[in-house]
Amino acid sequence: MEYGLIGEKLTYSFSKIIHEQIADYTYDLCPLSKEDFKNFMEKREFKAINVTIPYKQDVIPYLYEMDENSKNIGAVNTIVNRDGKLYGYNTDFYGFLYQVQHNNVEIEGKKVIVLGNGGASKAIIAVLKYLKAREIHIVYYKENPNTITYDECYEKHSDADVIVNTTPLGMLSKENKSPVDLDKFNNLSAVLDIVYNPLKTKLILWAEKKGIKAVNGLEMLVAQAKYAVEYFIDTKIDNSIIDEISKSITFDKSNLVLIGMPSAGKTTIGKICAKNLNKEFIDLDDAIVKKIGMEISEYFALYGEEKFREVEKEVCAEYGQHNGMVIATGGGAVKNEINMENLKANGVVAFIERDIESLSVDPSRPLSKSIDTLKIMYKERLPLYKKYADISVYNNGIDECACAENLISEYKNIHL
Repeated sequence: MEYGLIGEKLTYSFSKIIHEQIADYTYDLCPLSKEDFKNFMEKREFKAINVTIPYKQDVIPYLYEMDENSKNIGAVNTIVNRDGKLYGYNTDFYGFLYQVQHNNVEIEGKKVIVLGNGGASKAIIAVLKYLKAREIHIVYYKENPNTITYDECYEKHSDADVIVNTTPLGMLSKENKSPVDLDKFNNLSAVLDIVYNPLKTKLILWAEKKGIKAVNGLEMLVAQAKYAVEYFIDTKIDNSIIDEISKSITFDKSNLVLIGMPSAGKTTIGKICAKNLNKEFIDLDDAIVKKIGMEISEYFALYGEEKFREVEKEVCAEYGQHNGMVIATGGGAVKNEINMENLKANGVVAFIERDIESLSVDPSRPLSKSIDTLKIMYKERLPLYKKYADISVYNNGIDECACAENLISEYKNIHL
């Protein structure tokens, strides 16, 4: 390996995509156990590497020299091998600084809560000090003289202005929950998360729901990579590439999730969109049938709706973690808020609207077997479709290709 990323678990990483868009070299992902890490660093068989969790501090003893920024922070995420001597830098500082400034997050004079006390938090705290935060409180789950507990945070700092998550909680390979209870705070103006996969963690979704400015970690990742490349190959790169690559990755990795009534045209329109967007298509009803080994109507008859919704919840959680798909949901997926949270983690949700008179009665579908059941369902679900939709398109009186074109246009615009 000449260029790449080392860390413990890297299946979630977008770094290979980013580096190979910025520079003309192959960038490898190199997951290392604690023992493998030691051997890797002793051999030094690389030109330049990035370092992620949990080795940003562990690499320091192997370095010949660190820049002042890394020394002040006490963590390194970029190493360049010059004639067998390892030089350490911290581009997380510049990455987070870009994330804050590009999204117009006010730090000066503000009370800021930092979640986590690992290597990732060091650069964030340095940036917050540089930007003249009034107070910085580090929250950690273990007792530590330099940190406070979550209970202390809720009790004494409910008036915090900004929260920054530096823990891996919410990351694709970690426990899928928010690291903090946002309802305990009454003065938040912004929530930042250094996690970027999924595109929207539980924390980010919660902040958005509360109307708080929410910023994921993708821009920080791309920005720190840009600065790392400058060290790797001794060059200067314009900052405009950060926004360009961030938008490109968001578009490529995001899912287009279709919701709407049965027979609204989700599957047909979804397949057209998938082909035009060069994304994989999945109908969650088909995925459920494969999982349960029988038709949905048969499963309903044997086990009832409650059991079916449990299976649907599992399938929504599974496919919500995927990237770059067009996902057609079952008409009732919106009935469970957890389903929609899981699907929104990587998804833009589109409501395929259709007048009830244009919907089809289907005796094989338990909940849409007559016009009366359809009307009841429509009345119940319409507010939910509108609640969760990021965009809406009508599928009334036009051909489905035209509807798909409208949807694709709306989908592309939402990423601008």
